[in-house]
Amino acid sequence: MIRPVKLFRVSPSAKLPTKGTPGSAYWDLYAAEQVTIDDRCIELVSTGWRIEVPEGYFLDVRPRSGLAIHGVTINNSPGVIDADYRGELRIVLINLGPAPWVVQIGDRIAQCALMPVVATSFEASLEELSPTTRGTQGYGSTGR
Repeated sequence: MIRPVKLFRVSPSAKLPTKGTPGSAYWDLYAAEQVTIDDRCIELVSTGWRIEVPEGYFLDVRPRSGLAIHGVTINNSPGVIDADYRGELRIVLINLGPAPWVVQIGDRIAQCALMPVVATSFEASLEELSPTTRGTQGYGSTGR
């Protein structure tokens, strides 16, 4: 079933998200403004859209590999846009490269997909957690 995500244009430069290929899982997001990101700096880049994510879902925002190879990525990756947010969809980009990076209007700056929220709760347990083969080993314990 298709779940539409409503967008309200706040910039004349805004471009609707698109898929690179019919088999793409994520939709490309575009810059609605030109921004220069100095090396080792972070900038908030406008997509030109306010957003309405359907109740029971969130928008998962991730970096594009085409930018990441140049050292430009999302600083808070993955980004999460909640269903109760009605503000502008903006992307927090960081330039990890050695020189300034210029984002042009219409550049693909991130990718997104609609994801379901699983109803859950957290509870403290007075009993030990169930055992597994891995146990408490983490942070690289399964290999490189």
